[in-house]
Amino acid sequence: MRKLLTLALLCSSPTLFSQVNIIPQPVELIQPKIAGSFVITKSTPIVLDGSGLENSANFLNDYLQQVYGFTLKVTNKSTPGGIHLNYEKMEYPIPGAYVMQVKKGQVYIAGDNENGTFYGVQTLLQLLPVEKSASLKIPYVNIKDYPRFQYRGLMLDVGRHFFPISFVKKYIDYIALHKMNYFHWHLTEDQGWRIEIKKYPKLTEVGGWRNGTIIGRYPGTGNDNIRYGGFYTQEEVKEIVAYAAKRYVTVIPEIEMPGHASAALTAYPHLGCTGGPYKVQGTWGVFNEVFCAGNDTVFNFLQDVLDEVIPLFPAKYVHVGADECPKESWKKCPKCQQRIKDLGLKDEHELQSYFIQRMEKYINGKGKTLIGWDEILEGGLAPNAVVMSWRGEKGGIEAAKQKHQVIMTPTTYVYLDYSQTKNEDSVTIGGFIPLQKVYGYEPIPKELTEEEGKYVLGAQGNVWTEYMKYPSKVEYMVFPRATALSEVLWSPKEKRNWNDFEKRLQTQFKRYTLWGSSSSSAFFQPSASILPTPDNNGVIWQINNRAAEKGSLFEYASTKMIKVLPHDTLKKVTIYLPDFKKDPDGSKGMLRDSTVYRKTNELQYDNTNKVKVTSTSHWKAVPLYHHGEGVALEQKFTFNKATGKKVTIATPTAENRAGNGGTFSLVNGAKSAIGINSDEWLGWQGPDMEAVIDLGKAQPVSSVNLHILDQQPSWVYPPQYVEVLVSKDGKTFEAAGKASEVVKEASNMASITVPVAAKDARFVKVVAKSHGVIADGKPGSGSKAWLFVDEISVN
Repeated sequence: MRKLLTLALLCSSPTLFSQVNIIPQPVELIQPKIAGSFVITKSTPIVLDGSGLENSANFLNDYLQQVYGFTLKVTNKSTPGGIHLNYEKMEYPIPGAYVMQVKKGQVYIAGDNENGTFYGVQTLLQLLPVEKSASLKIPYVNIKDYPRFQYRGLMLDVGRHFFPISFVKKYIDYIALHKMNYFHWHLTEDQGWRIEIKKYPKLTEVGGWRNGTIIGRYPGTGNDNIRYGGFYTQEEVKEIVAYAAKRYVTVIPEIEMPGHASAALTAYPHLGCTGGPYKVQGTWGVFNEVFCAGNDTVFNFLQDVLDEVIPLFPAKYVHVGADECPKESWKKCPKCQQRIKDLGLKDEHELQSYFIQRMEKYINGKGKTLIGWDEILEGGLAPNAVVMSWRGEKGGIEAAKQKHQVIMTPTTYVYLDYSQTKNEDSVTIGGFIPLQKVYGYEPIPKELTEEEGKYVLGAQGNVWTEYMKYPSKVEYMVFPRATALSEVLWSPKEKRNWNDFEKRLQTQFKRYTLWGSSSSSAFFQPSASILPTPDNNGVIWQINNRAAEKGSLFEYASTKMIKVLPHDTLKKVTIYLPDFKKDPDGSKGMLRDSTVYRKTNELQYDNTNKVKVTSTSHWKAVPLYHHGEGVALEQKFTFNKATGKKVTIATPTAENRAGNGGTFSLVNGAKSAIGINSDEWLGWQGPDMEAVIDLGKAQPVSSVNLHILDQQPSWVYPPQYVEVLVSKDGKTFEAAGKASEVVKEASNMASITVPVAAKDARFVKVVAKSHGVIADGKPGSGSKAWLFVDEISVN
């Protein structure tokens, strides 16, 4: 086999390197001192120097045809020029290592195995120009590359919303283009059973369809009453699996058990604890209808299902879910209680462990390995199971310490259904995971030793589709965050560099356009922070501006140009916007009419992008791009005696609910306007909230208002009560009032107002007593309730 030119003859070139925008970042990328390029035209051949590389050649040709409109001839005959695909032994333990050289007259790609050559082709695709052309120029380059983790995955939930096989294939292409290698296919849910099981036809005939879908964000504003559903035949599943295999993507099926079973129980009611009636759910959440753990017929049914599922998927893994399984039905079911008694189990958690271990034994007997969400740790972990850690990293850490393999999928970093912008432009499930947070994720927790860290196979991005009805919405939620995750999973930890990734990402956005794919530009939109003033008199609204490359769609007129103005009645006024054709550097500006808000005398251009706010007001910030105005940021401020003052809390918040600016979010004058999706919320799961506000000087206090979230299906509850204590010195506090009446507001928000007998106080202590453990029969029963607070007002 031909070897690459020695690296000693080459050196890096910063000028050229800026032209090579590969994601994920290769392990080693070097360009020659003398710049050069290889040109791919219709006459360029693809030469297979090794056998079994047809998949790589075909993928390259398919891409060229779809994007540039032509294909290349594939040959096994030895020829000096063209694109050569080959093998080279690299002794790397994880499949996928490759080397690549682009030089005069030739492109050479060689993998340690078929996978490696295929990934080399993916790198070649990223060297191609992002403009359509019949002549494709790529720079000379020398690359050595290999993956960091063996499991690099994306999940797609088709239970909540069903997607055609054409999009499933496209999704698999996205996985391959990012050098990922696992497609986790979530096939069964409360809202629909999506895979044909011939022995049980009602699973798809009945369980595959629901009589309507919730309107809006849960709990919604009603139901559309439109019959909805669909399923994949076994032949279609085989087609998908074969398609993925040609892209070196392994498909893992998920068949939910024992919970998330409403669709199956609707089809076959005898499998539940009560016998029904059941229904395919038209809303989201967690439901008490689960498979009966005391009925052997259930296990026979699930084994029959697996007997049809397993032959369809060559993967060594079978995912059984095992998450969010309420125990209420089991607690009331004579058969389940008898099973607990007969086996000497302690409780229903151990009954679930029995359920999973029994199914694992069957799955192992088929030569497969069981994967389950981290709930399978409760009551005792199945002997050979792989744990997907989704409720943070705790489950993964615990499993790795028990010497079980782990796939990290924590909600705090890789749930791609969470909002990616603070200015929500479409309904999402909640939460907030910006691009930078995904890129900053480290799959091996610091709590693990080097040896324990070896049990972490990798990580996966999860895409739950409650609020993704169309393929374009899935793409919008996935990109660019899946691109960031691909670098986390492939590139060496020490190679990850956020600033460099930002630069490469701008070319990646052009590739999304080339692919005809939707993507979110949230990363390029301005964001805002609310900060205290140095004297704690008012607040600072700071606009964080991100300028893109010259000529980029998201390029700002200048790195500091954002107009900030009071939000008031509309009126036509004249503003300055650059015209880059007449004024390339934007220094002169050009008069243009535009509809903006009035009071132009208060229009502020602040080079620091900071606005001091000292009274109740409504503000708007608009980025000015070379092609016009961008998406505006708006913020309402409501001032009271606590706004902008010093505040401390006794108990830290949960890591992913620390508020916009930390503890200061409690007194920054900003309340959520969108419910749970706002980043204003501070959240505690279990502890009481205790905050002390320093008003700066003693003054009359007549009431205290606590703005909260009341979204119990999401485990968020109002406090049992709110108590107010006051002090003049910050040391000795006296009780001043207590209240528990919850006043409802829109979007599941609410408030509790505590009247205070007229007192002078400088320090105000506010204690919100946590709801405690969630009751039986409620979503999250047995778990500690969340307490969400986003503003404390003192009047």
